[in-house]
Amino acid sequence: MKKIVLVFTCFIASHASAQVAIGKKEITPLSDGITPHPNISLEFYDSPDNKKGIVVPWVSTVPNNPVAYDSTTGAGYRGMQGMVVDGTIIFDLSDKKMKYMKGGSWFDLTGDPEFPLSLKDASNNDITYTALSNIDSSLQDNVKEEENAKVAIGINGNSDTTVGILVLTDTDKAMVLPKVESPHINIINPSAGMMVYDTTSKQLAVYNGTVWSFWKP
Repeated sequence: MKKIVLVFTCFIASHASAQVAIGKKEITPLSDGITPHPNISLEFYDSPDNKKGIVVPWVSTVPNNPVAYDSTTGAGYRGMQGMVVDGTIIFDLSDKKMKYMKGGSWFDLTGDPEFPLSLKDASNNDITYTALSNIDSSLQDNVKEEENAKVAIGINGNSDTTVGILVLTDTDKAMVLPKVESPHINIINPSAGMMVYDTTSKQLAVYNGTVWSFWKP
């Protein structure tokens, strides 16, 4: 789970906050230009020139394939015991797919996207993708997070016991993903597990190390 930990280096231990902006000075304000939007818990740099996304934790839903922890039951997950809750998003190292937990089961965000993959770059050249087997997961092999490596944002963050590296605890606020125009073109070297909001197609875009998949409600 290397990437998300790098983002939150200053939050190695359990940390809680009401609203957080990353890559920008403050949460987007209301129409008065002063009051932080009350429905945003976590927001990223979102200017039109943004070419960065967030990378979700790298874990495995199959024990010892290829890592020695199991995100299906939570056993060994970040060195903690406990069930993985609905809404958890991961990059699954066992089959190299982006997934989220829904109704107690993992739902595949990589397969069968509703928006066809563009196979051309900005210069209209064909895009060649690396094979799934070439994704280097060696940094994750047999690695577990520190037991207290967790960031909780929102109400009761200090007492929240949800299993996760980043937990948004509010029930009336949401995370606003990084906004990127045509990420499959503008993010030159995406990392496996990357997730953004595509401002061109107005869809969720996820990258599994080989292809971008685009989803809409």
